[in-house]
Amino acid sequence: MNVLRAGVIGVGHLGQYHAQKYATLAETDLIAVIDTDPQRGAHIAQQHGTDSYTDYHEILDKVDLVSIAVPTEHHFQVTRDFLEAGVHVLLEKPITKTPEEAQALIDLAKERRLVFQIGHLERFNPALQSIWGDQNNPVFIESHRLAPFNIRGTDVDVVLDLMIHDIDIILSMVDSPLKDIRSVGIPVLTSGMDIANARLEFANGCVANLTASRVSNKHMRKIRIFQHNSYISIDFFAHKITHHNTCDDPSEQQGELPICVEEQSFEDADSLMAEVQAFIHSIKEGTPAVVSGEDGKRALEVALDIIRKNNVAIS
Repeated sequence: MNVLRAGVIGVGHLGQYHAQKYATLAETDLIAVIDTDPQRGAHIAQQHGTDSYTDYHEILDKVDLVSIAVPTEHHFQVTRDFLEAGVHVLLEKPITKTPEEAQALIDLAKERRLVFQIGHLERFNPALQSIWGDQNNPVFIESHRLAPFNIRGTDVDVVLDLMIHDIDIILSMVDSPLKDIRSVGIPVLTSGMDIANARLEFANGCVANLTASRVSNKHMRKIRIFQHNSYISIDFFAHKITHHNTCDDPSEQQGELPICVEEQSFEDADSLMAEVQAFIHSIKEGTPAVVSGEDGKRALEVALDIIRKNNVAIS
């Protein structure tokens, strides 16, 4: 087996789990972890029997692939350096600070024939994967992503921190250009938007309504998809999918309405492991990334439009 040499740049809350996956998989050898906090880096390295450094430049020629989980402001520079060194990159979301930076990385990866995957983790959620064959030409989508306040992630506002997950999901579901975006958001505990709502209107008539908050008193992650003769609801925290479909058999319908309801549960699978394995598969098989740089750029562009079109002034 051709074992790939792996590194993780930034082993904070999320990066530590990337390191864990690479250390576990037979296809990868975790060469090193990098963190600007030497104690943090040494702690994670010790857990996995690998080396730690504070400067990522020290491993540019020692790895075949990296996961990059540093603050967004450093995404462009760090990713560019690894791509220029011929290293495949799995980059946490959002892809970069600007679409121009994103396009430069996309072009560089293509030029070097490297896999450049963006860490939109929800794409690998087993609940979402189970409905891809069921959702067809949605006409209305509603998402709610709420969480209690956590200082981690506040280097960006709630649209780029939380809502961008649902933006990416919806863009992957609706095969139509965006026609209009309306949004409203306010700061509560930070200087940026902490709670936001956006309405996306697509050229084919589909409408998506997205709400995200990082100042909620509870967690909520739900998405509802309405289409002709069908309504699908996913509750990620209850691990439940509910299908509402029109039906002809009166014995199966709910009440007087010709609607059949089917509920199914799904296990809380390891989505990050699935994401990392998909990254490795793309490298070994020469196949496109499941979540490409283009996907990451499009989600970023929509998120930035939502922020710009916020009709509540943020002082």
